[in-house]
Amino acid sequence: MPRFIKRQLKKAGSSPGTLVHVGEQKVDETRITLIDYDDVHLQERVLDGIEEAFPLKDLPTVTWINIDGLHEIDTVEKIGQHFNLHPLVLEDILNTGQRPKTEEFDDAIFVVLKMLNYDKDAEKILSEQFSLFLGSNFLVTFQEIQGDVFRTVRERIRKPKTRIRKAGCDYLAYALIDAIVDHYFVILEALGDKIEDIETELLDNPTRDTLEIIHEMKREMIYLRKQIWPIREIINGLVKSESSLIQEQLHVYFRDVYDHTIQIIDTIESYRDILAGMLDIYLSTLSNKMNEVMKVLTIIATIFIPITFVAGIYGMNFKFIPELEWRWGYFMVWAIIIVAAGIMLGFFKKKQWL
Repeated sequence: MPRFIKRQLKKAGSSPGTLVHVGEQKVDETRITLIDYDDVHLQERVLDGIEEAFPLKDLPTVTWINIDGLHEIDTVEKIGQHFNLHPLVLEDILNTGQRPKTEEFDDAIFVVLKMLNYDKDAEKILSEQFSLFLGSNFLVTFQEIQGDVFRTVRERIRKPKTRIRKAGCDYLAYALIDAIVDHYFVILEALGDKIEDIETELLDNPTRDTLEIIHEMKREMIYLRKQIWPIREIINGLVKSESSLIQEQLHVYFRDVYDHTIQIIDTIESYRDILAGMLDIYLSTLSNKMNEVMKVLTIIATIFIPITFVAGIYGMNFKFIPELEWRWGYFMVWAIIIVAAGIMLGFFKKKQWL
């Protein structure tokens, strides 16, 4: 439940634009990286302080500043002051529970997305908030932790004479958004493999653990849908954007990302339907299994009905019974009862009826 209902650290009634980091601190220190390039020159380095990037703001090159770690409010505040970020934008950046959205200003575009990863060991989807602030010749991005899905984008930037080196900040923003959306397919592929394994187990030998796994997968699908569903609106807004910061020829690229988003959402809905069907299959299999158990027990009970009937009439009160005066007869009867009960219990466990 904490993944759906998070504790908010900001006090109710505080003034708008109050900078408070809402969420978990996932790194010890904030890391600031800079990539500045054009079609000829390229520099890439880790900055000791955000002030080192300020002189690059007014240069004609493309400047990409990435901040890993949101707990240092002073750093975020300095960026906001120098790049003219609205206080409410800074508040949204620091609030890691922010719903994905996009906002357009006269001289900038602000986008919030969720960067997702699938932990195969924990079999759980991990979410990280990603914020993007696009200016005329600079791009500032904010992440909660180090490590992302932008390795291929950085490799493309390092290669000369590529399209991204010749384009502006708007194309870089598209490349980052496209990388995040494409990584959703990787997560869906991992979830799809797990669903196939569950389906095989469900048909072969379903157990209570299978039911728990299905419920956990349904929760993961709900969580995934919650993180991805708003992105459709975001990409559609960028496609229809009339901002001068996004060139018209880029709209076709954003439409392609929009198509990918629709495909991802359709896949999530399909997975949810499959998991719902698995619950029906589990209940049907459980019912059939119970019917098989009842059939066997009914057969056993039917066999003993005439035996019990005959024994009930005569009561075993015969004059000549070999064991009647046997010294160990009483104990032998108890031994037979215990052994018979043990054999039945072993049989039931072997059949997984218990």
